[in-house]
Amino acid sequence: MQYCSTRGGVRGWDFRDVLFSGYAPDGGMFMPESLPLLSPDTLRSWKGMSYTKVVVEVASLFIPPQLIPRDDLEGELGGKIHRCISSMETPWPLRTLATVLVGTSGDTGGSAIQSAKGLPGLDVVVVYPRGRITPVQEKHMISCLKDNVHVFAADGSSDNIDQPLRRLFADQELVKSHGLMSLNSVNWSRVMIQLAHFIYAYLELSGVKQDDVGAALPELEVVVPTGGAGNIAAGLIVKQMGLPLKLVAMVNSNDIVHRMVTSGDFSMAANVTQTLAPAIDIQDPYNMERVFWLLLGRDGPKVKAMMEEFQRSHRHSLPENHRRLLSQVLSTGTVTDEGILETMRNCWEENQYVLCPHTAVAVWHHYHCPHMLSPLFSRYRCYIATASPAKFQAAVEKAGLTFDLPEAVLALEKLPTRYQELERSQNWCEDWEGRLRERIHSVSAARKNGMTYYT
Repeated sequence: MQYCSTRGGVRGWDFRDVLFSGYAPDGGMFMPESLPLLSPDTLRSWKGMSYTKVVVEVASLFIPPQLIPRDDLEGELGGKIHRCISSMETPWPLRTLATVLVGTSGDTGGSAIQSAKGLPGLDVVVVYPRGRITPVQEKHMISCLKDNVHVFAADGSSDNIDQPLRRLFADQELVKSHGLMSLNSVNWSRVMIQLAHFIYAYLELSGVKQDDVGAALPELEVVVPTGGAGNIAAGLIVKQMGLPLKLVAMVNSNDIVHRMVTSGDFSMAANVTQTLAPAIDIQDPYNMERVFWLLLGRDGPKVKAMMEEFQRSHRHSLPENHRRLLSQVLSTGTVTDEGILETMRNCWEENQYVLCPHTAVAVWHHYHCPHMLSPLFSRYRCYIATASPAKFQAAVEKAGLTFDLPEAVLALEKLPTRYQELERSQNWCEDWEGRLRERIHSVSAARKNGMTYYT
């Protein structure tokens, strides 16, 4: 299994190269050069497997046995492979020094910090949009005082943060000399684990039967709250691998994915709208590049032209034939803040279950798009849940609901904090890039001299 860039400038990389990376050197995103196919018999044989076992099966399709022998996946790593890869706790020795660079819209940053804190030879630099995430999400990041954790609060949106990060990853000398790597869904390994989420959900919820040899596989409708479109990209990948899915992307008021599918309008709004679902307050759904690459027959030059135009002008009009290709594999909807609150209340009244506002963006579809028992519709439907409502107490209260905060969340309020500010300036992108570049250099210098960074 080898990997290439969606923009056609890189081919022949192996899994380890892709794991320890971010954006491809040509600015694209890494994808397998070919996708393995899952036959109906294979899927039926996986019915009844644990989630961890499904992750091992999926990972073995994309990780050559020369890098991780199958016995290691099934044995020593079997119980933790999903955490191992998604958190970069790899079975290979890290480079002498490595730096994880993460832009976050709320949750990925905290997860990266918890995975990397205190690990020797590994530093994690996290940038979050100040004032655009909840207090719990923020405290989860800035209260970690480990010497290898470096948190920056940026005066802008998560889309703004992505711009200097792209420029840093485009500097291959910086990437190679400091072991720079990503932990967002920019990194293929994150998407690879998301493939297993879809496959496991299908095996559990679609009604597929192990002994139904020769019968057509049932279809499962999967409804996904969408921001950066990593889960949507994963869903389309497993669909092309043979999983019979009907995909629905639900967005909040930042509706670029919805406009793209329904009218071909692939353009960013003037500003990112702050909503009750902040982790998907995104106008640059960067994983759509992977989707375009798949739908346009892996045409790297065509994807490169499209995405470079979008990054330069923040707009692109999809040709109607491209829009039709997209609408054939993806349905969409958009939800207002009031729709989010209404869905949270409805779910509580019917199920005594408190949804987080992001999950409510997906579940809104349940109340407004009734499931029709007809040959034209999937028999079963699944909604992707995203986070604990404990992180979004203001939204829970606004919905008129209550949720007892866990002790670990309450304890965050009393913890000391540490972070650096990235102020908005006239040349903010260059300034932020320079500040982050300086931190990467200075941290690496301290590690090479065997020193701690903070006194």
